[in-house]
Amino acid sequence: MIHLNLKQPLVLSAQSNVVVGSRLASSSTAAAAARRGGGARRHMPRISCSAAEEAGGAAVSTIAAEKALTVTATVVAQPAIGVMYAARGLDDIGDLLGKTLLLELVSSEVDPKTGLEKPPVTGFAHKTLIEGRYEATFQVPASFGPVGAVLVENEHHKEMFIKEIKLITGGDESTAVTFDCNSWVHSKFDNPEKRIFFTVKSFLPSQTPRGLEGLRKKDLAALRGDGHGERKAFERVYDYDVYNDLGDPDKNPAHRRPVLGGSATYPYPRRCRTGRPRTKADPETERRDGRHYYVPRDEQFSEVKQLTFGATTLRSGLHMVLPALRPLLMEKELCFPHFPAIDCLYSDGIPLPPGGDSYRAIIPRVVKLVEDTTENVLRFETPAMIERDRFSWFKDEEFARQTIAGLNPLCIQLLTEFPIKSKLDPAVYGPPESAITKELLEKQIKGTMTVEQAVAAKRLFLLDYHDVFLPYVHRVRELPNATLYGSRTVFFLTDAGTLMPLAIELARPKSPTQPQWRRAFTHGPDATDAWLWKLAKAHVLTHDTGYHQLVSHWLRTHACVEPYIIAANRRLSRMHPVYRLLHPHFRYTMEINALARESLINADGIIEESFWPGRYAIELSAVAYGAAWQFDTEALPNDLVKRGLAVRRDDGELELTIKDYPYANDGLRVWDAVKQWAADYVKVYYKSDADVAGDEELQAFWEEVRTKGHADKKDEPWWPVLDGRDSLVETLTTIMWVTSGHHAAVNFGQYHFGGYFPNRPTTIRKKMPVEEGRDDEMQRFMEHPETTLLDMLPTQMQAIKVMTTLDILSSHSPDEEYMGEHAEPAWLAEPKVKAAFEKFSGRMKEIEGFVDECNNNPELKNRCGAGIVPYELLKPFSKPGVTGRGIPNSISI
Repeated sequence: MIHLNLKQPLVLSAQSNVVVGSRLASSSTAAAAARRGGGARRHMPRISCSAAEEAGGAAVSTIAAEKALTVTATVVAQPAIGVMYAARGLDDIGDLLGKTLLLELVSSEVDPKTGLEKPPVTGFAHKTLIEGRYEATFQVPASFGPVGAVLVENEHHKEMFIKEIKLITGGDESTAVTFDCNSWVHSKFDNPEKRIFFTVKSFLPSQTPRGLEGLRKKDLAALRGDGHGERKAFERVYDYDVYNDLGDPDKNPAHRRPVLGGSATYPYPRRCRTGRPRTKADPETERRDGRHYYVPRDEQFSEVKQLTFGATTLRSGLHMVLPALRPLLMEKELCFPHFPAIDCLYSDGIPLPPGGDSYRAIIPRVVKLVEDTTENVLRFETPAMIERDRFSWFKDEEFARQTIAGLNPLCIQLLTEFPIKSKLDPAVYGPPESAITKELLEKQIKGTMTVEQAVAAKRLFLLDYHDVFLPYVHRVRELPNATLYGSRTVFFLTDAGTLMPLAIELARPKSPTQPQWRRAFTHGPDATDAWLWKLAKAHVLTHDTGYHQLVSHWLRTHACVEPYIIAANRRLSRMHPVYRLLHPHFRYTMEINALARESLINADGIIEESFWPGRYAIELSAVAYGAAWQFDTEALPNDLVKRGLAVRRDDGELELTIKDYPYANDGLRVWDAVKQWAADYVKVYYKSDADVAGDEELQAFWEEVRTKGHADKKDEPWWPVLDGRDSLVETLTTIMWVTSGHHAAVNFGQYHFGGYFPNRPTTIRKKMPVEEGRDDEMQRFMEHPETTLLDMLPTQMQAIKVMTTLDILSSHSPDEEYMGEHAEPAWLAEPKVKAAFEKFSGRMKEIEGFVDECNNNPELKNRCGAGIVPYELLKPFSKPGVTGRGIPNSISI
């Protein structure tokens, strides 16, 4: 982000001694200018000056000479890095002739006599000796008024990235007005329509200067498109579609996947429409043709991110490294023979075949050059939790701690009713009663209190993956080398404020050939029970890992945020204050989602190949969306209350049920800081509740989020109504929290906690040895329980693929923008907003200190102790790379 000394829009005063003759453009140019605003408003003829005479043709002066000002425009731009194309020579000649960019200055005012928009002033910007800098000189009528917009026509045959346009009057730098662009401008040969860039001053629709009203509406109409045709790479059109592009039945009939969204069976948020043709095998499925998925041009990764992180790192890394490893691993289903073999991934590594520096260029943290040789090895960095305590993953204390201070602290809930019962149909799934009984729990808490007393005292907690997974058990078991149970885990809150796991229930529903099977496991007093308990924990961990990746992470952040981005771009003008507040929170999200549909969540993609749901993975996230997603409970305080992890006191403040709950303690501070920033911002632009209710663009945005972006939930009663400032602040805070704090908490610790895959296995391949009571399985388990556990865990190929993926996804890019670190130019242009942002930035720095203080407090045993990884996922700032900390503004990876 550029830090600028921004002033108010350029006001061209009549106090000038420069007198020139203004010129009328040719009649054809005037007609084109009239068409720019549509039939409703007519434009005055365009004034052409300097080199613009060549663009507008011959013109005859018919206006009496009036005072004029000399205005210099400086454009900072750059072409696409490394782009070579056939017409490059013509573009270079155009640069030499001074015909690179045609600029059009638009007044904010209308003609006081006619009430029509004033004629714009045009001129060509020529290339200067400074790389990427272009200049134009205009003679502007002194009565022109404030410049509210600049229109740009790119004369090149290829797109150009424009960072900013600065206007200076009379050579006086103190008059400089900067238009913040940071956008790709298409070639006029691709699209003849000029790009519109508005002043940094924000306006509600009702406050729009009259001279800009037509452009404001025209720009939004262009961004919405017409809903037809296949989208082209240079376009900036935002529209909705269902998830019908994950399968590829033309390539393989087994790759057919259900359409997500638009049905009661599979409700889902909408994605960005690409308009690609449908497959031959399935007319409902969009064709996957191997090309990069369309996203609007300005939503794509910056070239810094492409060059340093690589937009295709994930795809390229896996497509290059994994095929090279397959011959070395001998067979796809090869398991790890012992735990030292897993440890070797972090010490010796796996030799790679000759590949030069290409491996290390793609995934440098994973591929290492052997010292004093030219050989490369695949060697992973030791994850933080294993570096501190290599046996932590095996301990009950860490198993429990990670439910509130690990990668998925969003699922544990207070146990409020006992006995525990399923809500599924008993005729289909079997009796609803849980195998976890009162007697079993009281035995585990050693008679210190009854179950009833523990429930009343809010001492029992539940991790419940029973009803959500039970319908998929038999389907998953039909997949090769896969199994599944429904599970429940009960925890007890100790006097020390830590959680202790009491019991795990694993259940298999009845089927036409088998009765229901369920069993409760505890950490018993003998070796057999102790090992069965460890195997049961592995099943629960894989359930939690799958739910985390598919629901807590992908669904609740990536998928559910995309409709907000589409609606904001379609309905909120670039000069709308709410658009400018939310824009930093939407950076790169659509691009990373497109990459996910291409390589991660697609049929036979990384998720399907490596996580236990297999082909049902994203389908399962649709079921979770339909059953559990609500916009109002995406707000952190509401989510905590819903799960019983907090109560709201009479004074409105939250009281946590688990006092030392690192995710909640840190998260609520971030939430409060974001909400105060949003409230301060909203008050600057909305003076009353009526201003919110009467904002036509804001209301259209929110209506579209509900009825189009989340259309399958449009009639739910919990959608907030934007009828005042308070409801707007709560809504904006929720969106900003999900894109920042929520996503940071579930994403940037993936390698820290999942890089040692036994801690968070993505799949369990074998059933519990006691399920069917087979003598051979039991004998093998009794003789070599460790081997039974290793056989259950992911294969070598699955583990390496997941570890490589998690390393990439846990990484911060060098151009990452963190919460409270960078101010948008439009915020700096408004003194009250600038002051509010500085206050917000200060609060984020205070949170840094708060997190450090908590992590060094020995009384907070869930984040400070021997071998414990400090909880830093909600620590606001970070350096580049895999750090396990940092809250970016947006879902940028």
